[in-house]
Amino acid sequence: MLTVDFDRLGLRPGERVLDMGAGAGRHSFEMYRRGADVIAFDLDADELEKVRDLFVAMKEAGEVPEGAEADIKQGDALALPFADEEFDRIVCSEVLEHIHDDVSAIRELIRVLRPGGTLAVTVPRWLPEVVNWRLSADYHNAEGGHIRIYTDLELIDKITKGGRPNDGTPGDAMVFEGKSYTHGLHTPYWWIKCAVGVENDGHPLAKAYHQLLVWEIMKQPRALRLAGKVLDPLVGKSMVLYFRKPEAS
Repeated sequence: MLTVDFDRLGLRPGERVLDMGAGAGRHSFEMYRRGADVIAFDLDADELEKVRDLFVAMKEAGEVPEGAEADIKQGDALALPFADEEFDRIVCSEVLEHIHDDVSAIRELIRVLRPGGTLAVTVPRWLPEVVNWRLSADYHNAEGGHIRIYTDLELIDKITKGGRPNDGTPGDAMVFEGKSYTHGLHTPYWWIKCAVGVENDGHPLAKAYHQLLVWEIMKQPRALRLAGKVLDPLVGKSMVLYFRKPEAS
């Protein structure tokens, strides 16, 4: 289940790409299939080992183009262990809403992106997230959970200003290139979960809707694809923002 549109990101085979906050690796795997040289970066070392195992399995199964490489790297988003301007493309999906010092994380993303490179940032969309928070304190009070709700204007402002803090520290400005919304079918599921109990997976309504989402992902029936296209702009759970780092003058 992808959130980022890699055609819109401009991803091409052979490019060096960073999946910052890769989690279980869904975006990393797709970029690898497209022939990119991928670094899956995350704080969770155990999760990254599973990602590495699947990278190896994909290579052995012939699922990736000749010459494409993929690896993992464990570390902190506030101090990325990479050189300046190392990556052609960066994906940061559903990460910033978990980080207290999001401004420093944004500065690090921009630092390691080459001039002319592109960045895709996804976060929970404001309206669906507000509903979740109001329905359930457990949804966002869990350890490592969401600590803020972004508006599009707030996050665009932070990134286009290069993550500059108010103390005057320099930062590279970014150019905003557009936004989209996705996973509209998933928003009602989380509203149901928050209403009946986030951990109450056995509730009949939550269980039935989960089965619907599994059907959508596995079979991609035309009716649900059309429903998703209608719901995405209205209540899409994720907001996707695209940026470009200006060429060096």
